[in-house]
Amino acid sequence: MPNIAVIGAQWGDEGKGKVIDLLSEHFDVVARFQGGPNAGHTVTIGTTRHALHHVPSGVFRPRVRVVIGNGTVIDLARLLEELERLRASGVETDGRLFVSDRAHVILPLMKQLDAIAEADPLHRIGTTQRGIGPTYEAKAARWGVRMADLADLDHLESRVARLLAGPAGRRLGENGSPLPEPAVVAQEAHALWKQLAPRVVDTTLLLNDWIDEGLRVLFEGAQGTLLDVDHGTYPYVTSSNTMAGAVCAGLGVSPRLIEGVIGVFKAYSTRVGEGPMPTELDDGPDGIGERLRRRGNEYGTTTGRPRRCGWFDGVAGRYAQRINRFDAACVLLLDVLDPFDEIRVAIGYRDAGIDVRSVPASAAQAGRIEPIYRSFAGWKSDTTGVRRWQDLPAAARAYLEGLEEIVGAEVALAGVGPERSQVLIRPGTWLARQLNLG
Repeated sequence: MPNIAVIGAQWGDEGKGKVIDLLSEHFDVVARFQGGPNAGHTVTIGTTRHALHHVPSGVFRPRVRVVIGNGTVIDLARLLEELERLRASGVETDGRLFVSDRAHVILPLMKQLDAIAEADPLHRIGTTQRGIGPTYEAKAARWGVRMADLADLDHLESRVARLLAGPAGRRLGENGSPLPEPAVVAQEAHALWKQLAPRVVDTTLLLNDWIDEGLRVLFEGAQGTLLDVDHGTYPYVTSSNTMAGAVCAGLGVSPRLIEGVIGVFKAYSTRVGEGPMPTELDDGPDGIGERLRRRGNEYGTTTGRPRRCGWFDGVAGRYAQRINRFDAACVLLLDVLDPFDEIRVAIGYRDAGIDVRSVPASAAQAGRIEPIYRSFAGWKSDTTGVRRWQDLPAAARAYLEGLEEIVGAEVALAGVGPERSQVLIRPGTWLARQLNLG
């Protein structure tokens, strides 16, 4: 099995955690390269549903090492809480979970800044208000605080003082928020760091050493391609790069070490927060959009917010394929579509009667385009009990083959439920060959 990256191919929430948990059995290391606790992965094992926020989804395989890379941002208290929840559920992470000393830290004041921005109608984009955006902003401006800064209390206090003396402090002051004392912020962060200190290491060195030794690494992304800060539906995006090319910067590994890329899609589209979504079905309590939401349990892992729902956006899917070049596509939550008579897929966009070939860079244009749909026949039968690809209803297989043609990536896996057993690998595909399934 080569080193492989698993990337969200839509607006996040595609089910990457399920795919990573499934594949991690075949890997030695799972390493996350970007995002913060605003991104939740859900893994269902038996009857137990686990919600992860910082920790890579490979953590449920006892022999697998997991890495939180330098491209992530870390809420110290939330990470400790997450580790304690895992421990309480019988999942031990001591000696196999490692945190980059170069990862940036979400200080409590970053959450205040996030809330201030979201309260302003001119700046609201629908964030989770977890402080992720301001922390990445501080990183780019070079006044952020990294895990390595937490070890020396005097140095840490000076870093916090510099942060508060700059734009962050001014923004808090302008909003009438009292400025915290640098010493207090530093002491609280240092105390939390001491609990994590045995795990904080140079993960770039670790990963490269492990790869040189022949260990297999699964690179884990958070959110999705359409939320990438450069290539997503800007400005309604996350604050990091979410596409496959960001693995290298987010973990400190060469692109020559990434030997395959898997894209994860839902069988339909969802989005949380503000921003354009061309195929959204905002059609009332009895409409298709609400039926998708209820059947797919479309509520955020981190916030519980209801997700906006709509038909699969094939134009956005082709765009994700173009900039990631997936070796395999995974289509999850296929079972959500089981009862529908007709299933639609956007195969093009039109703006004022003019065809638009790709996802527009302009949010204004993206908000007014009209999708051009292709219809597929529904299969009107329960797929949750299917365990082999060839046993899927013919219409379901036709739908998946249609998505393959529209997106331009081989559909190698389908999900028909939340459990590990409800994943179907398509025989003869690149992914099946990597898994030695023929």
